[in-house]
Amino acid sequence: MASDRDQELALRRQRLVMRSAQLRLALATQAEMLHAPLSLADTAWGGLQWVRRNPYAVIGPLMLLAALRPARALRWARRLWWGWRAFRQSGRWLAAMQTRRR
Repeated sequence: MASDRDQELALRRQRLVMRSAQLRLALATQAEMLHAPLSLADTAWGGLQWVRRNPYAVIGPLMLLAALRPARALRWARRLWWGWRAFRQSGRWLAAMQTRRR
């Protein structure tokens, strides 16, 4: 009687181990499609950290551009300011939508 129970448990354990292996394989396959976007995000994050460590490497060329081509620099400054405002507004809008859903 105990032997039957032990065999049943061993069989169940074996099935669970096989199922776990199948699930891990499926997860690895599904996670593969996330590799490229996450790699891009890592690269962008690394670039942002570099800019934070070396702000003068970015500010210098921007100041040179502003000195040599002030009209173009102002045009791009307006575009960037508009984009920043739109980004901030969209964040507020999304936050408001989330609170309404709750």
